Amino acid sequence: MENTQTFPRYRRASASPRIRHAAYSLVRGQAADPPWVRPALIGLLGTTALLYLWNLAASGWANAYYSAAVLAGTKSWAALFFGSLDASNFITVDKAPAALWVMEISARLFGFNGWSVLAPQALEGIATVAIVYLAVRRYLGPAAGLLAGAVVALTPVAGLMFRFNNPDALLVLLITAATYATLRAIENGRTRWLVLAGALVGFGFLAKELQAFIIIPVLAGVYLIAGPPSIGRRIGQVLAAAVAVILSSGWWVAAVELMPSASRPYIGGSQNNDLISLIFGYNGFGRLTGNESGSVGGFGALGSRWGLTGWNRLFNSQFGGQISWLIPAAIILLGASLLLTFRRPRTDIVRAAFLIWGGSLLLTGAVFSFGQGIIHPYYTVALAPAIGALVGMGAVFLWQHRSERIARLALGAALAATALWAFVLLDRSATFFPALRTAVLVGGLALAALTVGLANASRKTALAVAALGVMAVLAGPAAYTFDTVSTAHTGAIPSAGPAVAAASGAGGPFAGGGPTGGFGPPGGAFGGGFGGDLRGVGPNSASGGGGNPGDGGVGNPGGGGFLNSGRPAAALVSLLQADASRYTWVAATIDANNAAGYELATGDPVMAIGGFNGTDPAPTLAQFQKNVRDGKIHYFIAGGGGLGSGSTSSNASQISAWVQQNFTATTVRGVTVYDLTTTAT
Repeated sequence: MENTQTFPRYRRASASPRIRHAAYSLVRGQAADPPWVRPALIGLLGTTALLYLWNLAASGWANAYYSAAVLAGTKSWAALFFGSLDASNFITVDKAPAALWVMEISARLFGFNGWSVLAPQALEGIATVAIVYLAVRRYLGPAAGLLAGAVVALTPVAGLMFRFNNPDALLVLLITAATYATLRAIENGRTRWLVLAGALVGFGFLAKELQAFIIIPVLAGVYLIAGPPSIGRRIGQVLAAAVAVILSSGWWVAAVELMPSASRPYIGGSQNNDLISLIFGYNGFGRLTGNESGSVGGFGALGSRWGLTGWNRLFNSQFGGQISWLIPAAIILLGASLLLTFRRPRTDIVRAAFLIWGGSLLLTGAVFSFGQGIIHPYYTVALAPAIGALVGMGAVFLWQHRSERIARLALGAALAATALWAFVLLDRSATFFPALRTAVLVGGLALAALTVGLANASRKTALAVAALGVMAVLAGPAAYTFDTVSTAHTGAIPSAGPAVAAASGAGGPFAGGGPTGGFGPPGGAFGGGFGGDLRGVGPNSASGGGGNPGDGGVGNPGGGGFLNSGRPAAALVSLLQADASRYTWVAATIDANNAAGYELATGDPVMAIGGFNGTDPAPTLAQFQKNVRDGKIHYFIAGGGGLGSGSTSSNASQISAWVQQNFTATTVRGVTVYDLTTTAT
């Protein structure tokens, strides 16, 4: 039967006991639950833990850029606070550091290694699944919560990013928790829940800056529509939540901005050493407009420098297999459910739940679809909770109303659309489990037809069709997810699932989906393709990649290059470590990924000239020359330089030229090294 529980407008209990009660209910279940609920929940969370934690260390350092920053944070509290790439605090990473803080705390507690760096993301993924379960089961029952959680856990890009050390895992956890808190505020009208939602969004800003704010219009808008108090009080509560957002996100920004630039590291990713310009430019509105100073852009005019934009972007060869499996079903179920709840009271919590999850999916999806700046397919993990919640809620809600023809038609349409789209996605990886796409197509269409005729079916028949329908819609993404978690991933831009064949013109200048999983033609100028993980970069690629994912680096004797980091040869590591304690930086090299490889290999600070892309104007030639005169830098390592020498900053080019003119080059296992303590004769 439909969940018809009503909720009082106000309750005396504070938010903290409610959170404790939610956690208790998650583990122990509720007295009214059927006997199958607790074992099913334990199975869901246990399976999620197995997926996300199993063989986690196989990816080594994963994204070495962030792992190097974690290493720095274990050695320097200042590096931890600022999010510096090196312990000597030359330059920060190009994001706010909250995700690093979690990893750095883990590494300080358990030692710095691949597992301690990656485990926090896995735990954040498990927590995300649990919160989605709690948010959905509270209003639609345990079956809806379990289905929602399973959809999140088995989304391929979730299986990737909850086993990887990019900031997205913490961001997704926090915005999911903020959505849950907003629903609780809509349920009872308490300001505390709405303020908690604002604080969670604000802390999400400290993980990935303005991306966390995308859902604010949805959270605030739905509360203003459906919140129990009077409109005046609702407006006041939303303003209080806005203050919470500002305080929880702004304290770190204020601390950095108020500190003299000479007393802190350079703000990586900015062109003027200013955090505000980074937030609103490179990491902010520039992602929408494409005007991102310091980006590596300028790769043609295919709608944007990062590929075609438009409503179908999330379905193309780059993005489709990552996230889009159940988007058609989610939209169909959302539309039908809103139609059936249209005449309910303004404060109806079920309709509000559909509005809040549906709005999050549509608004975030629109930003990803039409943004003309930097975007990578793994960003779409932010959509997974909303898709899971809509599928779980919509399927169960319409199932409860299957006596109505519109509900049966919507369920059948969702099943059919999912089966057809899964066939298309699986066909893009034609050699990957070829029998699966036919089974999903035939089974899904047959079950869709049966679902439409369920009105007079027996209970056992209906339950059998429902169970088989769930299996059909999850089979495709589950197969991709299992492939993802059983494969090591390294590099700056990983991708989930097997290699795909690119649709013509769909992926932008670096599309192609080489057979190793990158986005681009195998063996091209960028190895396995720009945007792929190190499965697509070979030791002969131009960027110096290659891969031994077990140690987080590559087989190449150098330090790596743009978008990937290498594992230097032992002889080079020994050279850099000699007398390391005498120097602030044991070496300097161009671009941060190149520097990260050397930093992880030696355990010592390495100056990343030009930051992540090699385009940051730091240091200046004069600053670098002063550091050399003061004996702070031992070696300069040639190589790196971002996406080709033309993309480096003029500062980096000047420094490189000055070093070549004034110091003698030596070669160590194929890598050119300059000793900056000995001038050329």
